[in-house]
Order: sequence, then C-alpha cells, then structure tokens
Amino acid sequence: MKTLQVFSLALSLAFVSAGAVAQVAPSSAEAAAYTGLHLAAHKGDVAKVQRLAASDAALNATDGYGRTSLHVAAFARQREVIRALAKAGADLNGLENDRYDAVTIASVADDEATLKVLLELGASAKQVTSRYDGTALIAAAHLGHDGVVRQLIAAGAPLDHVNNLHWTAVIESIVLGDGGARHQATLKALIDAGANLQLTDRGGQTPLALAKARGFTAMVSMLEKAGAR
Repeated sequence: MKTLQVFSLALSLAFVSAGAVAQVAPSSAEAAAYTGLHLAAHKGDVAKVQRLAASDAALNATDGYGRTSLHVAAFARQREVIRALAKAGADLNGLENDRYDAVTIASVADDEATLKVLLELGASAKQVTSRYDGTALIAAAHLGHDGVVRQLIAAGAPLDHVNNLHWTAVIESIVLGDGGARHQATLKALIDAGANLQLTDRGGQTPLALAKARGFTAMVSMLEKAGAR
C-alpha cells in the first residue's frame, strides 16, 4: 500500500513540476499581426464581426496556432463577439492545435461569465480536449474552479471521464489541488452530482486513499460521508 501511495504522490508531483500544458493565448505580437475576424474578435469589435460575417468571411479560419476567431474571443473575454460569431454560424466546438476548445479555455481561465455565454449558445461541455485526452471538467477540477465545475456539471459534462494520466475530475481535484476551500467545494460538487468515488488512479489508489495520503482531512471526511472506500 505504501509503495502505491508513494507512486501516486510522485506522479502528481512530476505532473505539477512539468506544468500542465495550458492553453496558449495569442501573444502581443500575434495580436498585432491579426487582420479581419481575428483582429475584430481580439478587440471586441462586434460591428466589424457582423460586417465581415455578412460578406462571407471564413468564420472558422485559423491563425498559426490553429485558433479561430472564436478562440481568440474566448481568450479576450469578448462575450458579445462570441454571440455575434455564433449567430453567424461559427463552430462553437472547434479545437486549436493543442486540442482545446472555447469551453475549456473559459473554464481554465475561471471565466464563468464567458463559459455561461458559450453554454447558452450551445457549445458542448462533453468534448475530449487537450493532449491529456481530458475534459473541461477535469481541467476545472484540477484548478479548483468550483463555480465553473458546477456550470459544467449542469451542462452535462461527463463526470467519470478518465484521461490518459488515468485521472478523473474527482482524482484531479485531490492530487493536483491544495486541499483548500475551492478544491473542497469542487469535490463536493462532484460528489453531489453522483461522480464515481471508487475509480482509481494508475497505481490503484482510490480518491479516499489519495486524500488520506495528502493529509486533506476535510476531503477525507467528505468522501467517507459519501460512502467512499
């Protein structure tokens, strides 16, 4: 048992040390070189977006990193641009080069307002994203973005998706969290939604064992009350 706990701790520390590959927002140089829809999206120029869309501009054209104007608008928190692009028929679920969609971009940024707009417009909370074959829910749980987690759950995000690190949203809220208030709230949201608390990591450790190994007593109590073993 001790060896498996050490393995699990080592894996999570290695992941944090390497840094989860995050979404790459347009650099200042990239933004300065933008034209057309990408420039309008970055600047929040709704009228220009509408004019370009009406003149048959390529709504899903990408920049050098595979970002569409919708991705750019999500990074820039330009919600009215997102609405205009959606109305014009832009793809709400497209993936950029690192396989992130606008929903995951907003989720990682803890941008609840932009996420709300995207979900209301019909963007999916169910996509498999990133090189980790994860989901927006897993990414948000990792970061302890509890409000985002609740929105994604309400939108039908898969509670028990297992990424290629063999972690679920429940597991990531523990192994990549700090055990603090927001990660506790994240775990509570997942428990209340009915997430599977018995799925294990690659070392065979349950969420309860992982929380105990880290000394996250509040999480241990929550998991035990929910029947985790």
